[in-house]
Amino acid sequence: MGREELFLTFSFSSGFQESNVKTFCSKNILAILGFSSIIAVIALLAVGLTQNKTLPENIKYGIVLDAGSSHTSLYIYKWPAEKENDTGVVHQVEECRVKGPGISKYVQKVNEIGIYLTDCMERAREVIPRSQHQETPVYLGATAGMRLLRMESEELADRVLDVVERSLSNYPFDFQGARIITGQEEGAYGWITINYLLGKFSQKTRWFSIVPYETNNQETFGALDLGGASTQITFVPQNQTTESPDNALQFRLYGKDYNVYTHSFLCYGKDQALWQKLAKDIQVASNEILRDPCFHPGYKKVVNVSDLYKTPCTKRFEMTLPFQQFEIQGIGNYQQCHQSILELFNTSYCPYSQCAFNGIFLPPLQGDFGAFSAFYFVMNFLNLTSEKFSQEKVTEMMKKFCSQPWEEIKTSYAGVKEKYLSEYCFSGTYILSLLLQGYHFTADSWEHIHFIGKIQGSDAGWTLGYMLNLTNMIPAEQPLSTPLSHSTYVFLMVLFSLVLVIVAIIGLLIFHKPSYFWKDMV
Repeated sequence: MGREELFLTFSFSSGFQESNVKTFCSKNILAILGFSSIIAVIALLAVGLTQNKTLPENIKYGIVLDAGSSHTSLYIYKWPAEKENDTGVVHQVEECRVKGPGISKYVQKVNEIGIYLTDCMERAREVIPRSQHQETPVYLGATAGMRLLRMESEELADRVLDVVERSLSNYPFDFQGARIITGQEEGAYGWITINYLLGKFSQKTRWFSIVPYETNNQETFGALDLGGASTQITFVPQNQTTESPDNALQFRLYGKDYNVYTHSFLCYGKDQALWQKLAKDIQVASNEILRDPCFHPGYKKVVNVSDLYKTPCTKRFEMTLPFQQFEIQGIGNYQQCHQSILELFNTSYCPYSQCAFNGIFLPPLQGDFGAFSAFYFVMNFLNLTSEKFSQEKVTEMMKKFCSQPWEEIKTSYAGVKEKYLSEYCFSGTYILSLLLQGYHFTADSWEHIHFIGKIQGSDAGWTLGYMLNLTNMIPAEQPLSTPLSHSTYVFLMVLFSLVLVIVAIIGLLIFHKPSYFWKDMV
C-alpha cells in the first residue's frame, strides 16, 4: 500500500472518529442542557406555586390597652400583612403609659375617663398612618383592679366600662370593645406572649420542603406575672393529667397540643398584698403606731383606717379599731418582713398532692420561667437583672437594701417618687417570699427563673397574646411552608429564568452553528 493511499485511509478513519466524538458530545451536551432545563422549569414552578403570596400591600397595626389596677398602658403592634400566621412577626412599635391610676379608681369620677385616655389615643393617631386608622383594631382588657371592683359592685364596674367604651368609640379606629378578662385568661395570654416572642411554638420549615424540622429546645417557657392586684403562674407540667380541672387549659398551636396549668391569685399582687399585710399587722399594734420591718429605718407615713379596709382583699382582717389613723414607722428588717409576709399564705391545708397556698393545686415546677411585669420592674430597680444572681445572693442583697436608712435611700434615688421608693423593700421581699414559699422554687430551680422586661423590643405581658388570639393570628395547624422574603423570592425567580435563557441560547447555537463548538478540535 502506497504512502498516499495509507494517508487517505488514515484521514478517513480520523474523520470518522472525529464525527463520532462530535455526535457523542453533542448528544451529551444536549442531554445535560435538557436536564438543566427540566430542573429549572421544576424549580420555577415550585417557587412560583409555594411562594406565590400576595405581596404586602400594607403593614397592619393593632392596639391593646392594658387597664391594670394601678395604671393603664397602651401598646401598638405592627406586622406584615402577608405574614399573619408566622410566629414572631408581630412586634411592638409603641408603648404609651396613661397618666393617672387604674380605671377602677375613676368609679366616682367617670366623666374624667375621656380626658384620662386622650393623650395616648392621640399618640396612636400619630403613630399609625391615617389611611389605616379605620382598619386598625382596638381592644381594651381590664384586669384584677376591675375584677375587684366587680366583686364590690357589678353595676359600678359596668358603668366604668360603658364610659370607657363610649370614649374609645369616638376615635377613628376599629374599636372591638372593652371587657374584664379573667385571671385564667391573663395567665394564658402572658404565657402565649412570651413563647410566641421566643419562637417556641412553630417549627421551622425549609422553603424547598414541606417537611418541617424542629429547632433546638422547643420546650416552652413558663410564665410568672405580677401585677398590683393579682399574680399568675402558667406552665406546661411534666404530668399531662391534672388534679384540678379548673386550672387546666388546652391549646393547639401550630400543629402541637399543649396542656397548660394556670392559676391567678387575686389579692396577691404586690399592692394588694401590702394592704393585706398592713391590715393583718395593725391588729396587734398599739398606740396607733405600727413598727413595720418592711419599710426602711426612719421612714414614717400616716395611713387612714378607712383606706385600709376599702379593698375587698383586706375584708378577712377587718376589725373595729380604737383609732381612725395610724403611723407606719419603718425598722428595716428583711427577715422579720419575710416572716410577716408568709402569714398571708395559708399552707395549713391542701386537698391535692401538692399545693401552692390557700389550698390551690400546683403541679411540680417544670422547665424555665419568664418572670415579667412587676417581677421584672422591682428586680430591675434593685439591680438584680443585669446578671444572673443565685437565690442566696439575692436574699443577701435584699437584707442590705432594707436595712439602709430612709434618708440615705432618698438621697441615693433622688429622682424616684417617694411612694414607689418606700415600697421597694416590701416588694422585693414579697417577690422572694412568693416565689420560694408560695410557688416552691428552690435554690436550684431559682436558676431557671429569667426576669424579662422585653423580648426583641416587645414588652413581656398578656396584651400581645390577647391580640393574637382575638385576631386569629396563631393557627391551630402548622403552615405547610414558610413564605420566602420578597428579596429572596425575586432572586430565585431571576436566577432560574437566567438558567433557562442560557440553556435555550446554547441549544440554539449547537443546532444552528455547531462549528463554533468544534472548530478548535479540527
